[in-house]
Amino acid sequence: MLLRNVAPELGLCNGTRLICRNLARNSIDAEIMTGPHIGTRYFLYRMPLKSEENSGLLFVLTRAQFPIRLSFALIINKSQGQMIPNVGIFLRNHVFSHGQLYVALSRGVSQQSTKVLVKNGKQERRSGVYTRNVVYKDVLLPSNKWKSIKNV
Repeated sequence: MLLRNVAPELGLCNGTRLICRNLARNSIDAEIMTGPHIGTRYFLYRMPLKSEENSGLLFVLTRAQFPIRLSFALIINKSQGQMIPNVGIFLRNHVFSHGQLYVALSRGVSQQSTKVLVKNGKQERRSGVYTRNVVYKDVLLPSNKWKSIKNV
Protein backbone atom coordinates (compact mmCIF):
# COMPACT_ATOMS: atom_id res chain seq x y z
CA MET A 1 0.00 0.00 0.00
CA LEU A 2 1.32 3.39 -0.99
CA LEU A 3 1.80 5.81 1.92
CA ARG A 4 2.41 9.08 0.07
CA ASN A 5 0.92 11.02 -2.81
CA VAL A 6 3.77 10.34 -5.25
CA ALA A 7 2.00 11.23 -8.52
CA PRO A 8 -1.80 11.62 -8.17
CA GLU A 9 -2.28 12.24 -11.91
CA LEU A 10 -0.78 8.79 -12.57
CA GLY A 11 -2.85 7.06 -9.88
CA LEU A 12 -0.04 6.91 -7.29
CA CYS A 13 -1.95 8.31 -4.29
CA ASN A 14 -1.96 7.60 -0.57
CA GLY A 15 -3.81 4.29 -0.03
CA THR A 16 -3.28 2.87 -3.53
CA ARG A 17 -2.90 -0.91 -3.43
CA LEU A 18 0.02 -2.26 -5.44
CA ILE A 19 1.43 -5.66 -6.45
CA CYS A 20 5.20 -5.91 -6.24
CA ARG A 21 6.41 -7.44 -9.53
CA ASN A 22 10.15 -7.02 -8.94
CA LEU A 23 12.20 -5.88 -5.99
CA ALA A 24 15.64 -4.33 -6.40
CA ARG A 25 17.98 -2.60 -3.95
CA ASN A 26 16.83 0.94 -4.77
CA SER A 27 13.62 0.46 -6.73
CA ILE A 28 10.39 -1.53 -6.75
CA ASP A 29 8.52 -2.49 -9.91
CA ALA A 30 4.88 -2.17 -8.82
CA GLU A 31 1.54 -2.67 -10.59
CA ILE A 32 -1.62 -0.82 -9.54
CA MET A 33 -4.38 -3.21 -8.39
CA THR A 34 -7.44 -0.93 -8.27
CA GLY A 35 -8.96 2.20 -9.74
CA PRO A 36 -8.85 3.74 -13.22
CA HIS A 37 -5.11 3.03 -13.59
CA ILE A 38 -5.43 -0.72 -12.89
CA GLY A 39 -2.67 -2.80 -14.46
CA THR A 40 -0.29 0.15 -14.95
CA ARG A 41 3.28 -0.54 -13.81
CA TYR A 42 5.60 2.01 -12.24
CA PHE A 43 9.03 2.06 -10.65
CA LEU A 44 9.02 3.39 -7.10
CA TYR A 45 12.30 4.70 -5.71
CA ARG A 46 13.50 5.42 -2.22
CA MET A 47 12.37 8.87 -1.11
CA PRO A 48 14.20 11.13 1.34
CA LEU A 49 11.97 11.62 4.38
CA LYS A 50 12.74 14.33 6.94
CA SER A 51 11.57 14.55 10.54
CA GLU A 52 9.18 17.37 11.32
CA GLU A 53 10.36 20.56 13.01
CA ASN A 54 8.02 20.03 15.97
CA SER A 55 9.18 16.45 16.57
CA GLY A 56 11.20 17.46 19.64
CA LEU A 57 14.57 16.54 18.12
CA LEU A 58 17.48 18.98 18.19
CA PHE A 59 18.40 18.03 14.63
CA VAL A 60 16.66 17.15 11.37
CA LEU A 61 16.64 13.40 10.77
CA THR A 62 16.76 12.46 7.08
CA ARG A 63 16.55 8.94 5.72
CA ALA A 64 15.64 7.33 2.42
CA GLN A 65 12.89 4.72 2.35
CA PHE A 66 10.25 3.34 0.03
CA PRO A 67 6.87 5.10 0.34
CA ILE A 68 5.03 1.78 0.79
CA ARG A 69 3.93 -0.55 3.55
CA LEU A 70 3.26 -4.26 3.35
CA SER A 71 -0.45 -4.64 3.91
CA PHE A 72 -2.41 -7.79 4.63
CA ALA A 73 -5.32 -5.82 6.06
CA LEU A 74 -7.06 -2.47 5.74
CA ILE A 75 -8.59 -0.47 8.53
CA ILE A 76 -12.24 0.37 8.05
CA ASN A 77 -11.55 4.02 7.16
CA LYS A 78 -8.87 3.09 4.59
CA SER A 79 -11.18 0.58 2.91
CA GLN A 80 -13.88 3.15 2.20
CA GLY A 81 -14.65 3.35 -1.52
CA GLN A 82 -13.03 0.02 -2.42
CA MET A 83 -14.68 -3.26 -3.40
CA ILE A 84 -12.82 -6.29 -2.08
CA PRO A 85 -13.60 -9.83 -3.33
CA ASN A 86 -13.01 -11.63 0.00
CA VAL A 87 -13.62 -9.69 3.22
CA GLY A 88 -12.82 -10.78 6.77
CA ILE A 89 -13.85 -8.42 9.58
CA PHE A 90 -12.33 -8.90 13.04
CA LEU A 91 -14.21 -6.99 15.73
CA ARG A 92 -12.04 -7.20 18.85
CA ASN A 93 -14.25 -4.58 20.56
CA HIS A 94 -17.62 -3.10 19.76
CA VAL A 95 -17.76 -0.76 16.77
CA PHE A 96 -16.93 2.72 18.03
CA SER A 97 -18.53 5.20 15.69
CA HIS A 98 -21.88 5.22 13.96
CA GLY A 99 -21.58 3.96 10.39
CA GLN A 100 -18.27 2.08 10.70
CA LEU A 101 -19.92 -1.33 10.77
CA TYR A 102 -21.95 -0.44 7.67
CA VAL A 103 -18.78 0.65 5.82
CA ALA A 104 -16.96 -2.55 6.83
CA LEU A 105 -19.82 -4.84 5.77
CA SER A 106 -20.43 -3.01 2.49
CA ARG A 107 -16.85 -3.58 1.20
CA GLY A 108 -17.56 -7.18 0.19
CA VAL A 109 -19.09 -8.16 -3.13
CA SER A 110 -21.41 -10.82 -1.65
CA GLN A 111 -22.63 -12.26 1.63
CA GLN A 112 -20.88 -15.55 0.91
CA SER A 113 -17.45 -13.88 0.61
CA THR A 114 -17.81 -11.73 3.77
CA LYS A 115 -16.92 -13.26 7.14
CA VAL A 116 -17.18 -11.55 10.55
CA LEU A 117 -15.40 -12.61 13.76
CA VAL A 118 -16.74 -10.94 16.92
CA LYS A 119 -14.58 -11.46 20.01
CA ASN A 120 -16.93 -10.02 22.69
CA GLY A 121 -20.27 -10.86 21.08
CA LYS A 122 -22.35 -12.26 23.95
CA GLN A 123 -25.39 -10.41 25.30
CA GLU A 124 -27.56 -11.32 28.26
CA ARG A 125 -30.82 -13.18 27.49
CA ARG A 126 -29.98 -13.44 23.77
CA SER A 127 -28.65 -16.32 21.75
CA GLY A 128 -26.25 -15.69 18.90
CA VAL A 129 -23.41 -13.25 18.31
CA TYR A 130 -23.95 -9.49 18.59
CA THR A 131 -22.01 -6.26 18.47
CA ARG A 132 -23.19 -2.93 19.82
CA ASN A 133 -23.47 0.03 17.50
CA VAL A 134 -22.20 2.68 19.90
CA VAL A 135 -24.01 6.02 19.57
CA TYR A 136 -23.43 8.75 22.15
CA LYS A 137 -26.90 10.25 22.62
CA ASP A 138 -25.44 13.16 24.64
CA VAL A 139 -24.06 14.54 21.40
CA LEU A 140 -27.54 14.60 19.90
CA LEU A 141 -29.14 16.46 22.83
CA PRO A 142 -29.02 20.28 22.82
CA SER A 143 -26.69 21.68 25.49
CA ASN A 144 -26.59 25.03 27.26
CA LYS A 145 -23.63 26.16 25.13
CA TRP A 146 -25.48 25.84 21.83
CA LYS A 147 -28.73 27.42 20.77
CA SER A 148 -31.36 24.94 19.77
CA ILE A 149 -32.70 25.06 16.22
CA LYS A 150 -36.01 26.56 17.43
CA ASN A 151 -34.28 29.61 18.98
CA VAL A 152 -32.22 30.49 15.88
